[in-house]
Amino acid sequence: MDKLTKEQRRRNMQAVKSTGSKIETALAKGLWAKGFHYRKNDKTVFGKPDLTFKKYKIAVFVDSEFWHGKNWEERKNDHKSNQDFWHKKIERNIERDKEVNEKLSAEGWKVLRFWGKDITKNLLICIQQIEETINEAKRTNIN
Repeated sequence: MDKLTKEQRRRNMQAVKSTGSKIETALAKGLWAKGFHYRKNDKTVFGKPDLTFKKYKIAVFVDSEFWHGKNWEERKNDHKSNQDFWHKKIERNIERDKEVNEKLSAEGWKVLRFWGKDITKNLLICIQQIEETINEAKRTNIN
């Protein structure tokens, strides 16, 4: 049983953004403050990563726990209404994420994925991980 009315749930779902979420913006601003330049939601890169560093072939995805199925096997029964729809939707998102990772990796991209809560709780650690990946790419490009 849903705690919200159908109209309230509909409005909540309509308000979900595909780009420019708070967690994505927090990560982007943190990287920008450290002097990193990136492209946001670059359509020319397969999977349209949230942030791309084309020079170093690094794609960064910011995944929300709900839409991308964090701990899916444990959490899949949390959906109380319209389970068939949500299970198909989220399982397809998980599958699409794997396909994107595989294709980008095959094309020589380094793929980084962060859960929203990780960014919220450990923003500096996420930024540090991206920074280390960029520095590693710089070192390998020199040789």
